[in-house]
Amino acid sequence: MEESIITSTQNAKVKHVVALQQKSALRRKEGLFVVEGRRELMHCLEAGYEVAELFTLGDLAPLGDLGPLGSLVSPQVYEKMAYRGSTEGVIAVVREKHLSLDDLQLSKAPLIMVLERVEKPGNLGAVLRSADAAKADAVIVCDPLTDLYNPNLIRSSIGAVFSVPCVACSSEDCIAFLKARGIQILTAQLQDSSLYYDTDMQRGTAIVMGTESTGLTDQWRQAADAHIRIPMLGQLDSLNVSVSAAILLFEAVRQRQSQKM
Repeated sequence: MEESIITSTQNAKVKHVVALQQKSALRRKEGLFVVEGRRELMHCLEAGYEVAELFTLGDLAPLGDLGPLGSLVSPQVYEKMAYRGSTEGVIAVVREKHLSLDDLQLSKAPLIMVLERVEKPGNLGAVLRSADAAKADAVIVCDPLTDLYNPNLIRSSIGAVFSVPCVACSSEDCIAFLKARGIQILTAQLQDSSLYYDTDMQRGTAIVMGTESTGLTDQWRQAADAHIRIPMLGQLDSLNVSVSAAILLFEAVRQRQSQKM
C-alpha cells in the first residue's frame, strides 16, 4: 500500500469515485463501477473482474495481489466515498465486464430467471441473491431500466451480481435464445394461469416476471409455453417481485431434488 493517506475530500480520485457511485451515464461512458465491502469484492474477483483502483480505510489485511493498486484514505474521505455504512473499509473501482446471451454456459436442464423492464435496483439485487441460492444458471434482464452496476443493486445482491451470470438484452433476443435451445418459458401472471406447483419445472425452464405495476408485456405472454401464478389468499393481488421470484425458483429446486430421490 502507499505510505501517504488521502485526507482531502476534494482529491480528484475521491471525486471520481463519488461521481461513479451517483451517475450511471459516467459508469457506461468509462466502463467502470464501484464495489464496496470485502465480501462483495472477493465475489467480484472470483468472477474474473479487474480492479482498476483500491481504497482502504487504514492498514487492513492484504487483499491478494491488489496492494499496489491501493490508496489509504482517512475516515472523513472514506465516509465521503462510501455509498453505505459498514462496508469494512474497502472500496474498489472495477472495470465492467458485459456478458452476452451467447456467453452463457448452461447446464443440461437450465434454470433461468428472466425479468422484464425491472425498475428498482434493490429488487433486482434481491432476485440475484435468490438465484444464487437456487443455483440458477443465469438471470436475464430484458429491456432494463437500471444498469447492472448500480450501487444499490450491488449492495442488495451482496455480491450475487458477480456470482450469478447476468445478461442484459432485449425481450426479442431473449425469446429467440430460449426458443432455439428448447427452454420452456413460464410467465408469472394472474390471468389465464395455473398454480405454479402444478407446473413441471424439471426440464430446462425460464421463469419470466414483469414489474409489479404493469406485469409482463403481451410479447412475453404470447411467447410463453405456460402461464403460472402464486395463490393469493388475502386481500392483495400481488407480492414483491423478489419474493415471487424466490418462491418460483425454489419450487423448481424442490421438483428437481424430488426427481433425484
